[in-house]
Amino acid sequence: MSATDRGLGHVVVIGAGIAGLAAAHRLLGRGARVTVLEAAERVGGKLLPGEIAGVRVDLGAESMLARRPEAVTLAREAGLGEQLRPPATATASIWTRGALRPMPKGHVMGVPGTAAALSGVLSDEGLARIAHDADLPRTEIGDDVAVGEYVAARLGREVVDRLVEPLLGGVYAGDAYRISMRSAVPQLFQAARAHASLTEGVREIQAKAAAQQQTGPVFMGIAGGVGRLPLAVAESVRARGGTILTGTPARELRREAAGSWRITAGDRVLHAGAVIVAVPAPAAAALLRAESPGAAAELAAVEYASMALVTLAYRRAGLDLPEGSGFLVPPVDGRTIKASTFASRKWGWIAEEDPDVVVLRTSVGRHGETGILGRDDAGLVEVSRHDLRAATGLDAVPLETRVTRWTDGLPQYPVGHHARVARIRERVARLPGLAVCGAQYDGVGIPACIASAYAAVDQLGGDLDRVRALTADPVQSLHGGAGE
Repeated sequence: MSATDRGLGHVVVIGAGIAGLAAAHRLLGRGARVTVLEAAERVGGKLLPGEIAGVRVDLGAESMLARRPEAVTLAREAGLGEQLRPPATATASIWTRGALRPMPKGHVMGVPGTAAALSGVLSDEGLARIAHDADLPRTEIGDDVAVGEYVAARLGREVVDRLVEPLLGGVYAGDAYRISMRSAVPQLFQAARAHASLTEGVREIQAKAAAQQQTGPVFMGIAGGVGRLPLAVAESVRARGGTILTGTPARELRREAAGSWRITAGDRVLHAGAVIVAVPAPAAAALLRAESPGAAAELAAVEYASMALVTLAYRRAGLDLPEGSGFLVPPVDGRTIKASTFASRKWGWIAEEDPDVVVLRTSVGRHGETGILGRDDAGLVEVSRHDLRAATGLDAVPLETRVTRWTDGLPQYPVGHHARVARIRERVARLPGLAVCGAQYDGVGIPACIASAYAAVDQLGGDLDRVRALTADPVQSLHGGAGE
């Protein structure tokens, strides 16, 4: 290792999901020297490209919000700009009260501005209940409130059970009656604070959005799957001089007398001026326990939901699916699957790869719902096919199936989540050169994870100047070997 190398600032990023990779990418752009540690043998976390019946598919998240710039911008920076693809269709359905019904428009996460917006999904009684919102006194929400609790109090439980619950469940795999409105749907929280009437607040949100004249697709995908994004970012990180070590779990994080950090990872010891911890809450808690027991305790209390994705491939001949990109399923209807995506119809690139194959996905599992995930893969395929048959009439035998399990894959945002995150960050900030990021803080979507990574880099701020002055070797063997 040359003297020039020794003079560069060294930052260790623990975790190579999209948050950790985004942090590494930005750090390199700011002149730091970066080592990324990943316990798994691959990068990408919940973004996982795969294949079924010879067609490329996503086996994890399949789309990213395009109205936020972070994910689309990072994809372009990583060389995927020409591969960005909007959904081929934006229409979807909701499978409720025994039928597939068009997904209503004119709502904010299922909360309508007028009763007419939910016509066809709610019963006449449910629609009539919405109108009472204007006559009710203000509902005090304090520092936070559960989405379901507040919306049910204003508009009735049917709005929550038939629409808010499946929409939120599609994002968090959680329970709307536990999920924090302040953290999960902040625009509704602000509207609830500013207006006595919830529907009036929703209409104001919609008017502001119309005034901004937002154009373009709400969501975006990538030809070949959004699972390509972390691979492309990792390639860019390596091309710019960053080091990514897979199969290398960080075991211990300790602060050294000089103010630098000592990271034990397998048979390696790394010394760095700054560390970004970009792993799920349980792993982050274990790493921070020695130096920030308060932050570790808060992280250890974060709950997670498990789920499974069932991907099915069929021959197109004779297949007659309903229109649209798929459907959501309210838990109140007692079905097993919580959603299905007609992937070949939603993403034109899938249909183009093999016009004779149709790919569908179903998702199974919600927070606290552990029984169904105890079934083996064949059992999950069976219940998915059963529900698909009931919803769409699809009775064909699939060419191939794949089950992808995401155990403890989605952090939950209960009431008070924002306060917990603030306490974690306040405790972490007491240790210069340490920052955290990931899905357990400010949002589980791809852009939100990337934004949390950028915030972590920014938090280090002026520490990077100090980091550049450190001369410790970035990687040393526990057995005294040469630095890598």
